[in-house]
Amino acid sequence: MQGLKRRGQTELVFAGSIEDFIPKDHVLYRVNRVLDLSWLRDEVSDCYSLAHGRPSIDPEVAVRLMLAGMLLGIVHDRKLMREAQVHLAIRWFAGFGLTDRLPDHSSLTRIRQRWGMGRFQKIFERSVEACVEAGLVGGDLLHVDATLVRADVSWSSLARVYVSAVDANNEPATVEESDSNGPDEPEGKLRKISRTDPSARMATNKYNQRMEPCFKQLTAVDSKIGVCVDATVISADRHEGQTFIEQVDRITDLCGFNFAAVTADRAYGSAGNIAAMEERSMGTVISQQKVRPAKVPISRFKYDEKHDLVRCPKGRHLRPGSKAKNGRFFRAKIADCRKCSLRRACLPLSGQARSITIQDGYVAQLRARRRYLKKLPQDRAAYNAHRFRVEGLHGEAKACHGLNRAVRRGIANMAIQAWLTAAAINLKRLATAYFVLIVAIYRQIEPRRAFRGTEIFTMGMAFQIMISRPIMPYSGT
Repeated sequence: MQGLKRRGQTELVFAGSIEDFIPKDHVLYRVNRVLDLSWLRDEVSDCYSLAHGRPSIDPEVAVRLMLAGMLLGIVHDRKLMREAQVHLAIRWFAGFGLTDRLPDHSSLTRIRQRWGMGRFQKIFERSVEACVEAGLVGGDLLHVDATLVRADVSWSSLARVYVSAVDANNEPATVEESDSNGPDEPEGKLRKISRTDPSARMATNKYNQRMEPCFKQLTAVDSKIGVCVDATVISADRHEGQTFIEQVDRITDLCGFNFAAVTADRAYGSAGNIAAMEERSMGTVISQQKVRPAKVPISRFKYDEKHDLVRCPKGRHLRPGSKAKNGRFFRAKIADCRKCSLRRACLPLSGQARSITIQDGYVAQLRARRRYLKKLPQDRAAYNAHRFRVEGLHGEAKACHGLNRAVRRGIANMAIQAWLTAAAINLKRLATAYFVLIVAIYRQIEPRRAFRGTEIFTMGMAFQIMISRPIMPYSGT
């Protein structure tokens, strides 16, 4: 029989809670069980007046709205508040009832401006600390990589300007005030820059792809279940290898321990980075940079660390000379090169003596290069994990959480977006671990039974009442 549904006015009054209408396997329902923002009110208390002005939005409500948008991929404030009008899960997650009036979308913008970047960085750090306390950060492998995020500017806003004029009229394009704005450039060099967002820089991650105005995000992921332990935004024209040591130190301070090994691509494989990792007793699995083609490449010159000498392919010694950037020059004698049979292949026509540069930490780089060429099974497994962990997290953030493009302009707003996105991903990991723990507990009780998702969450609530506290609190303390 063909059914018929009469569409008319439905019930205006019902008994129960909005929570009864939220699916128990919904991402907001699951995240709510592990999210604790009780510390936030005291953290932002200095941004509000105690005696003057109208009552503001509850800080926890504002952060819950932002996190709900990130979890559902609704990154624009206007669209988020429009969706919250009809989305029961967002209303329930933020603490609003059916008849409660939602705040205007501009309130979230003012909150971000008033709080500043430090508070949102603290939200992300708390999510990392909660994952560490729950045992979700293993500490065996740390995967480090960088990705470009397209700036929120149009092509018509680009203009060619002099570098000196840009640097004089704009602050350095970096999250931290101590960071530089990249390598020094000639005074009169022309550069494309956006007039609507001068902090964006032209960059590309492929040689056959045109450059676009972007920001660069430095990401680090633990290998155990993919917890994001760092998400820092820098200028797109800065090389990620220059911030590698600073990034690793920041992560170890946050997690409270050193990782056994770090994996990265060849952009991080400089001699100084590898030597610094050896000093910190941390192994490296880094794809080595390709040696520039030459008839007599530097790889054929042998460096004697004990005597601080370099021996050429013919056995002649190159003596240390003046200091170079991150290293030192070694130069051969003119008399030795004049009678050498490899002179034409080793020197240009106008050259008199061969000189090479030995970077600081060159011996550590040689050890890492030899290990890389051996292609050990554990190194291959670690680098395979690097691909699906950190690069997979980049794909997840861009495809599911709106990080494929900056939502707002300015590197400060880009940093806030990156931290909120990383916090949302960590909360998903934490909620999944809670789910797996409940399944493991009840499978010990009834090992042959297959539980549905709603049953598991019902059992989880009962178990939580028994112990009178959350299993994995998002406290960070």
